[in-house]
Amino acid sequence: MAKKDATGFKIAAENRKARYNYQIGEVFEAGIALIGSEVKSLRTGKATIAESYATVDRKGEAYLINATIPEYLQSNIFNHEPKRARKLLLKSRELAKLSQAIEREGMTIVPLKIFFNEKGRAKIEIALAKGKQLHDKRETEKLRDWNREKGRVLRDKG
Repeated sequence: MAKKDATGFKIAAENRKARYNYQIGEVFEAGIALIGSEVKSLRTGKATIAESYATVDRKGEAYLINATIPEYLQSNIFNHEPKRARKLLLKSRELAKLSQAIEREGMTIVPLKIFFNEKGRAKIEIALAKGKQLHDKRETEKLRDWNREKGRVLRDKG
């Protein structure tokens, strides 16, 4: 089953490496156009979005590319394709902001997590992100290790 996060939403898939590989900018919440067997499969919590990304086409529509939602085994013969492009449902202002950031600033749209909101609807959290260089990744690791060590020292003293 999908696990719940601190806000009470059921997380179906999470991209944990996104914050390591990218500098996360503005975060958006979008709906996903899914078919029935995809929703059932998402509820089992076996989807992966680690190597996926989103793009905005010429018509001004956003799509999630390369996300894997495995086939639902109890479904009938009309099962879905696991790696198909899925349309993201965003407001026109948000779509314009995303497309401008991709074209002008060379940013990427990275999915952070897929979750079910309080109404039971599947949503995706996407972010505008810029790729980190190797030295930035090393700095992130140093900071994380230092915070972990600092926590150990404070815990042992108290």
